[in-house]
Amino acid sequence: MAGASARHRARRGRGDRGSPVVPCVGGAPGMMGVGVPSPSRSVPAAADVTAAAQLACLLEASAPKPGNVSPGRHFADFRYEDLLASAAAIGGPLAGAATRPVGATVRLAVEATARWTRSNTNLGIVLLLAPLARAALLESARTDSDPQSAVRNPRPDGSSNGLSRMGLRGALGAVLESTTVDDARDVYAAIRRAAPGGLGRAEAQDVADEPTMTLLEVMRLAADRDGIAREYATAFEATFGTGAPALDRARRDGLSWDDAVVETFLTLLAAAPDTHVARRSGTTVAAEVSQQARAVLAEGGVRSAAGRRAIGEMDLRLRDARNVANPGTTADLTAAAIFVELLGGGWSLFGSPERLALLARGAPLPPLGAPLPPGARGVQPSDPGRAVGGCDAATR
Repeated sequence: MAGASARHRARRGRGDRGSPVVPCVGGAPGMMGVGVPSPSRSVPAAADVTAAAQLACLLEASAPKPGNVSPGRHFADFRYEDLLASAAAIGGPLAGAATRPVGATVRLAVEATARWTRSNTNLGIVLLLAPLARAALLESARTDSDPQSAVRNPRPDGSSNGLSRMGLRGALGAVLESTTVDDARDVYAAIRRAAPGGLGRAEAQDVADEPTMTLLEVMRLAADRDGIAREYATAFEATFGTGAPALDRARRDGLSWDDAVVETFLTLLAAAPDTHVARRSGTTVAAEVSQQARAVLAEGGVRSAAGRRAIGEMDLRLRDARNVANPGTTADLTAAAIFVELLGGGWSLFGSPERLALLARGAPLPPLGAPLPPGARGVQPSDPGRAVGGCDAATR
């Protein structure tokens, strides 16, 4: 199977979407979104999971990630608003993820998106979110005995008891192993419908042909050249091993959603070359783009003035008329990481009081993994950081 991850970025170059409005298709009355208290104690799990998926798309789209579409940064055939429409469009198909096969969910989501956008805006994201959504709705992924909701609303103290990454990933493995040839057939149809650029021709199980292997098997065949296929083959290693931990750490450190998403994107890109860039511009260019991400993080990334300047310079270097250096696959992986974080209760996570107090004083946060400076600890409850309402790192 060739290049599933070319996703919308291939043509569209996708970079972001985002909107404060999360249309929750299939939700119950009173459902207000993940992390927002509902009038009832719990809501249908499908509504929660759908809201988390759509919110993940919106947060990913809204963050000013270098090389991607974001508010005020458009491509010739693709605008930020297309990402908002795409996030809304996938709600219905994802709401039924528990009752239909993964491949059918992917196909229906791509077809729904095509009714709202003219270019490929979210193929890679849909390929990642569909099995994750199905896994989140399995009983084996839940961390509590509530029979109605897999994603719990936050407690009054701001803490949350959403899905654990371990439980979700275990359920995901079962979902991937259970895929069939019919799933592959539906995914092939979705890829042909989205028509991502730069696919080329695969020697075996090409998307233009009729598949004879299961979806997981064909993804394994493409794993060496496609980042989305590699996620299937590794039980979403980049999502769970790199992206979600980076996002969780950034949020605990007090970074805004925009900054946390940009940092997650850079962390994923620094860890592995983007396969969409490799497909469109070659492996050398893809390696150079990854090196740029590492250099930006070395400057502090979103955590320092020098790092922010480096992000802006990187964004300018990656933009051209054909969008061939747009890290589209990395943006897809970022959306998946956000989805996992939201499923774990991350919407209510603001960061440790000590780090929030640093931000309130205008002090720069230390680099990733570095300890807090002397004097940053022992923050009193009256500090601005405490007033934000976040939970201590110890709560999760």
